[in-house]
Amino acid sequence: MEFQYQTHTTTRPTHSTEIMLLTKLMAKTTTTHGRRTLMTGLVGLPNVGKSSLFNALTSTVDGAEAANYPFCTIDPNKGIASVADPTLDTLATVVGSKKVIPAVLEFLDIAGLVEGASKGEGLGNKFLGNIRECDAIIHVVRCFEDEDIIHVSQSVDPVRDIAIINIELALSDLEQVENKLSKGKKKLSANEQAVLHTIQDALSEGLPARSLEQDLTKEEALFVQSLHLLTMKPQIYAANVDDESLKEGNVFSQTLMDHIHDHSGQQDSMVLCSAKFESELVGIDNDEERAEYLEMCGLSAAETGLNRLAKSSYDLLRLSKWGGNWWVGGVGDVWEMFGSD
Repeated sequence: MEFQYQTHTTTRPTHSTEIMLLTKLMAKTTTTHGRRTLMTGLVGLPNVGKSSLFNALTSTVDGAEAANYPFCTIDPNKGIASVADPTLDTLATVVGSKKVIPAVLEFLDIAGLVEGASKGEGLGNKFLGNIRECDAIIHVVRCFEDEDIIHVSQSVDPVRDIAIINIELALSDLEQVENKLSKGKKKLSANEQAVLHTIQDALSEGLPARSLEQDLTKEEALFVQSLHLLTMKPQIYAANVDDESLKEGNVFSQTLMDHIHDHSGQQDSMVLCSAKFESELVGIDNDEERAEYLEMCGLSAAETGLNRLAKSSYDLLRLSKWGGNWWVGGVGDVWEMFGSD
């Protein structure tokens, strides 16, 4: 079953608006909770904190292996993370629901890519195939110095690091487009061939396929979607900083943000996070102790990297707090449902 999204707005509805929304939704009772879980893949170079961040996102302290050497992750780890939405609590209170079911996202922890991945280096073909399964990408970038944690390039340079990954994704797409043009040309319409040549030119110039998205017609977009191109997937950069830089960032994250702004415009965005801090936070079971720890660090719950990533992931997948549908199943349940267009 597919569910349509409402248009995203940034203004929080008033209480009366929520009541009106609830009244409308009560007329839309449904007999199934069926929904498609959207999957976001965590990618990046080896040893940048992907597995630690994955474990924190999915609240699994002893989940994916996180070690100080490349390729500690080979088979992708999957995990589900629910995203808290205060609106659900409001609706549940108004309707007197006994059960509240939040929206969920599925995360895939993909092993680190290296230069030459598109040619099979470092099990690159396997890892690139894992990325194709995802709806969106969180590109984890190391933005901290630590002599005890090995960097595959022996130095911290976020702009260089993202270039390695983005080039490998583009080369993989370029090979796929060229194969499509050479081997499947007879099955392609003239317009489809023209679209492929346009994508080929963009990739050759170092631009991701998603840079052309706004110029595609609906039919062309559906054709491109069928190719499952890696650089067509929406992407967000997770700048993995040290604990002290979680609130304001540091010179590495600022350099990365400037680069993204200059080269991606409004297409890509960046979120500050600290895999180390989030791992420590998720290990605190007591809510009061967790709140005290956040206060001691000068942070609120909304300022943690996990909450930032969750909100950004929703935007990334064209979801938002006010862009989904809240369904009321009689008086018993209230749940939030998201799906693809």
